[in-house]
Amino acid sequence: MEQPVKNIHVDLIRGCRENDRKAQIQVYKLYYKSMFNTALRIVNDPALAEDIMQETFLEAFRQIGTYREESSFGAWLKRITVNKAIDEFRKTKDVVSIDQMDTEVADTDDDENYLQVLSTRVEEIRKAIHALPDNFRVILSLHLLEGYDHEEITQILGISYSLSRTRYSRAKRKLLELIGACENNMTNSKLN
Repeated sequence: MEQPVKNIHVDLIRGCRENDRKAQIQVYKLYYKSMFNTALRIVNDPALAEDIMQETFLEAFRQIGTYREESSFGAWLKRITVNKAIDEFRKTKDVVSIDQMDTEVADTDDDENYLQVLSTRVEEIRKAIHALPDNFRVILSLHLLEGYDHEEITQILGISYSLSRTRYSRAKRKLLELIGACENNMTNSKLN
């Protein structure tokens, strides 16, 4: 038997249902960064992600009565964000260019250098994800970063299950190529 989802923000959600502005502000503060990052990973445009995040909260507060507590409030809010971001993505479909890498990898002799290398690697991966073609970046973000399975992705994007898996596989391969290219460029620049 499935256990109901325990929502830790019951009082805030009740306040939002009663149109309590203070509760709405608290919910916004709890979730805005996460919803912005979710939208950004899909649309790859900070200004557009900001707009999507704002629209998400407006819609969520208007539609709070439809929240049935079958999932966490954060998951319900993320679903709204993803749907809005996908809608915007379908409208714009901007071409993404590869960002120039300007960081160097340091030696890993001590903790400080290790942290620097780690942060450089994270930045490489972030830039490589943003450099992926739109259809690859969206699937990779939804599956790998947002945790959606391929069945959910097929419903969100309106594509077949096999296409979702194929694009995800190709996105991973392309991501590894881009990361490898960044490593080669950095190695070559250290040699020169």
